[in-house]
Amino acid sequence: MLLSVSRRTDIPAWYADWFFRRLAEGFALVPSPRAPHRLHQIPLNPDVVDGIVFWTKNPLPMLPRLKELEHYLTVFQFTLTGYGPEAEPALPDKDTVLIPAFQRLSQALGPRRVIWRYDPIFFTREYTEEWHLVRFEQIARRLQGYTETCVISFLDEYQGTRARMRPLIPAAFDPRAAARLALGLAEIASDCGMHIQSCAEALDLGAAGIAHGSCVDGALFESLLGQPLHWSPAKGQRPECGCAASVDIGIYNTCLGGCRYCYANFSPRQITANRAAHDPRSPLLIGWPGSQDQIIQPSLSSLRENQLCMEGF
Repeated sequence: MLLSVSRRTDIPAWYADWFFRRLAEGFALVPSPRAPHRLHQIPLNPDVVDGIVFWTKNPLPMLPRLKELEHYLTVFQFTLTGYGPEAEPALPDKDTVLIPAFQRLSQALGPRRVIWRYDPIFFTREYTEEWHLVRFEQIARRLQGYTETCVISFLDEYQGTRARMRPLIPAAFDPRAAARLALGLAEIASDCGMHIQSCAEALDLGAAGIAHGSCVDGALFESLLGQPLHWSPAKGQRPECGCAASVDIGIYNTCLGGCRYCYANFSPRQITANRAAHDPRSPLLIGWPGSQDQIIQPSLSSLRENQLCMEGF
């Protein structure tokens, strides 16, 4: 199977100790988002996990422990924007901390396995089209040679994000400005030896040479492994999503990043309660299994063995 760590929370930044314990013990318990007392026991052995996609804005807690991942094929989706603490309040400084962290990660894994996410893109009185072009180029120049791929998308409004974004006074989405910006970003990326792809983006960016991408990229894993995988398209994602099916071991309302645009956090009270309940020794990301919980062992196996993984929990 392909493992997602995680679309629902930043596990490398906030829960690295828990994740490495899970690898050592060979499994994790993951509650169903729609039935939290149904706990799926996900095997994490290298003979089952064909590849891992990490989603993070800050991999620093993982960097000293990359050797513990040596038996797994890993790809990092590293979000690195130019926004300041008014939009991303809990992140270290981009220029002095996070860009060097990206470079170190790439040196350890190689540029194909560290993908730069410049997303989501939105416009305000400060974050103008011109601002994005300048800031994107500043970051791209420093990442030149450290990645081959940049992923972009424009902000989609989810329940709860509108109120959190209001203090930034976001501008109404202008598809013409977005298309112009995409063309400029693509030119900068090309000059820095990268190609741009979009992430679940409804806007057609083909004129800028930007195709729809796959963040959980079955073809990339096949190429890195040097053999075919029997992967299938992901279910339950947006229509424009091109990802392969994967098993996600994260939980919503657990990220401490506080990014105003985040769709995975929608209850500050629940985030506080979840963090208090976190124990890195538990097989669950939040809390411990209780008597009311039902543990389910789904049938999961390597995609190299012509068996598809289950999805939807």
